[in-house]
Amino acid sequence: MKTYEEMVAEYKKRQHDTMVDTLAVGLTYVDELAVDTGILEETNLLTELTSSACTALPFVMIAATEGGKVILGRKSSKSGVKDGAYRMVKSGVAMGVGGAVAAAAGFWAALPVTMGVRAMFDHYRSHALTGHRVQGRINRLKELQSFLNENTESLTVQEEH
Repeated sequence: MKTYEEMVAEYKKRQHDTMVDTLAVGLTYVDELAVDTGILEETNLLTELTSSACTALPFVMIAATEGGKVILGRKSSKSGVKDGAYRMVKSGVAMGVGGAVAAAAGFWAALPVTMGVRAMFDHYRSHALTGHRVQGRINRLKELQSFLNENTESLTVQEEH
């Protein structure tokens, strides 16, 4: 079982990943912000390049950070792939919802909605994992109780003979 300090350190690392992902997703709207503010015009080549680069940015950053953790030995490859896939799905869904909101209401409404979708994913996962951990502990306690009952019965039988 992990110590309290190890759990706090792991939690802080998770919060860092969430911050990086949120900033990267927020940057996907930088091209729309530039067009809305008049910095870029929509027919420009630079607009096309920033649109493509900004859309891929969150996925590249996720792959780089998870790959770096695997290479540095902080995570197993299986865990890195699983965590990276979850983060990519979360970012992709958030960007899709944010894109729909941006088309309907503009960039300024899309950013909070995108971050809200990401927060909902984290909230749901946290609750799901908490339920899974609690169920695992309940199962371990039941196994321990049955083990203790069996040992108590065998001791009682040995004392009678």
